[in-house]
Amino acid sequence: MTQDLTLANAKLILKDEVIVGSLSLRDGKIAAIDTGATVPTGALDCEGDYLCPGLIELHTDNLERHISPRPKVSWPHGPAILAHDRELAGCGITTVFDAMRVGSISSSKARHAKYAREVSHALLALRAQGVLKISHYLHLRAEICSETLPAELAEFTRDDRIGIVSLMDHTPGQRQFRDLEKMKAYVMGKHNMSAADFAKHIADLQDLQAQFGAAHEAAAVAFGQALGAVLASHDDTTAGQVATSARHGVAMAEFPTTVEAAQACRDNNIAIIMGAPNLVRGGSHSGNVAAGDLADRDLLDILSSDYVPAALLMSAVQLGETWGDMARGIATVTAAPANHVGLTDRGVLEVGKRADVVRFKPLGGITSIRQVWSKAHQIA
Repeated sequence: MTQDLTLANAKLILKDEVIVGSLSLRDGKIAAIDTGATVPTGALDCEGDYLCPGLIELHTDNLERHISPRPKVSWPHGPAILAHDRELAGCGITTVFDAMRVGSISSSKARHAKYAREVSHALLALRAQGVLKISHYLHLRAEICSETLPAELAEFTRDDRIGIVSLMDHTPGQRQFRDLEKMKAYVMGKHNMSAADFAKHIADLQDLQAQFGAAHEAAAVAFGQALGAVLASHDDTTAGQVATSARHGVAMAEFPTTVEAAQACRDNNIAIIMGAPNLVRGGSHSGNVAAGDLADRDLLDILSSDYVPAALLMSAVQLGETWGDMARGIATVTAAPANHVGLTDRGVLEVGKRADVVRFKPLGGITSIRQVWSKAHQIA
């Protein structure tokens, strides 16, 4: 069913400026934008709150959290997907690229079981039934340091809405896990390992990388290119790693860990994605470069909620206040991600674009989301 709605007396966050005005929504799209605080008869008075485009999330592990809410606990996929979908809607996210790991390890105590194909089937089935509130795409996290990556990739086709393929190399001693002591504390606690178990785990992973790293990386790049997906790198640390990413045709760098890597991304025209929790917390929980430091150096293009969906809008508002430019801050979670994954129908408040809209109000460090619309239908 179509729905006509006018959202009036709001601060409209446009592509390059913020104005006081109103949005008219019709047939799932933005039909008109008018200036002024007037509230026409039948319009919704937004009482001076901000209106921005629906948020676009490129990398979130949130679905995995719903599927496995505790170690060794597997939750039914359908209910987990619905809970995830509704949580994101409530956080103002109207488009998501659900990150799913492909590439498993069965020969280690810290086992990583295969799950992406089964979960994505369930997700796409729910989408076909029309029960999901927001727009879902797949982001396949290709785990280079694994035993089964090529076989798992081969189970996916162009029909699976794969928008992003990221190259993940979690081999200990480099990238995210340069600091083995931090990795030790995390892995031993999560998997109930002894020191001897951890030492063997490290050796096993390094051996996997030595055996399969080059072949798996090549397979993931070829797969992404064949499906027309955007390629992303992950946890680049050195300029050399970024140079390799550039040769592969990588367009986005997720969470570079150093200023050196971020600057190399900028030099190679690779978009820089940083974690919203990193920005909100004031630093990386892994001891890597702070997102705020990169923002200060103009080395931050896109924010991702990563493991805290509610952090996405909060961090964008924080950036807008830091930069003194709310439109620029909000663009890191709307226009910029849309542009880099080729979604030309959303990400900005413009006539003719999808009527994905978020109404929010900053409250002294807290961002209160008042209402959310997807294609002009209220979903939160």
